Amino acid sequence: MRLSLRLRRRRENPLACREFVELVTDYLDDALPPEQRARFEAHMAGCDGCTGYLEDIRMVAATLPETDLPAADPATHATLLKAFRELRDEP
Repeated sequence: MRLSLRLRRRRENPLACREFVELVTDYLDDALPPEQRARFEAHMAGCDGCTGYLEDIRMVAATLPETDLPAADPATHATLLKAFRELRDEP
């Protein structure tokens, strides 16, 4: 795909701060697809607030010990997923 077309698409579909926050963990885990990573980094380049947020999350993550936590029980997992999905549907 030509660079100008990719840049135009990126401008047409900018990343909002709320989406940025939702993608931080995947970004830090290097789990974002290339196009989404490019949108993430483009947003970060122009948003000091989100850049600071990412650095804060990096610092917090660096202080957490590596532990094997037990998986949540299925009922808790389902409840949390439902709550997060409901949050995404809010305006």
